[in-house]
Amino acid sequence: MAVDVHHTLEGPEGAPGVVFSNSLGTTGLMWDAQATALSGHLRVLRYASRGHGETPAPPGPYSLADLAGDVLSLLDRFELERVSFCGLSIGGMIGMWLGVNAPDRIDRLVICCTAMRLPPPEMWTDRAALVRKEGMGAVIEATMERWFTPAFPERSPEVVERIRETFLRTDPEGYAGHCEALAEADMRGELGAVRAPTLVIGGEDDPVGTPERIAAIADEAPGSRLVMLPETRHLAAVERADAVTRELEQHLGVRAAR
Repeated sequence: MAVDVHHTLEGPEGAPGVVFSNSLGTTGLMWDAQATALSGHLRVLRYASRGHGETPAPPGPYSLADLAGDVLSLLDRFELERVSFCGLSIGGMIGMWLGVNAPDRIDRLVICCTAMRLPPPEMWTDRAALVRKEGMGAVIEATMERWFTPAFPERSPEVVERIRETFLRTDPEGYAGHCEALAEADMRGELGAVRAPTLVIGGEDDPVGTPERIAAIADEAPGSRLVMLPETRHLAAVERADAVTRELEQHLGVRAAR
């Protein structure tokens, strides 16, 4: 059953729509820079996935199909028949699932800092068990290290602190349910069915969506364009906000004033 996800909707009524999907442990606020740039031209819909932000957390485990179903339910609520979709990490996996399984709903696709599969599955099930037992603080330090290069907290400490606080407020059950979805998720061999023009963005220093994993997505998704950002780890939309925004503007056909 779909979950009523917390969301924000900005931009001109009747404009083409774009949906932003968050990573594990963040909310739609991770896309603040991109939403600010695009909402003058597009209908920008951001949401927080199950157990993130103000969205309730039903008991896990979840699946990619469950999480994508929440998106489709949200689109139906606003009578958005066809949108562009941009997701990072598990949000990017949700985008891949939608591109394959709901192609009529997706106009353009942006997949950031993720993979078709993130093995081993026991890494995710062990992490799910850990946060259910000990809470989000048990994984915060390792997460921050994966998300940002060492230089970024030094130049933008307030941004990192805001992301850190969001992570710590995440419902452990919602986080764990997403971990269990990642343990089972496998989009390999399916991306040939994607019809939407696809932009694939990765960070050269990302230990999760590694350059090899990102390149494999671009190789499998027909006609996709690959962008690799130097000196960037997992949360590229935050760490390299301007660069990611420029790529989105180009891919979505927007030329925002700067």
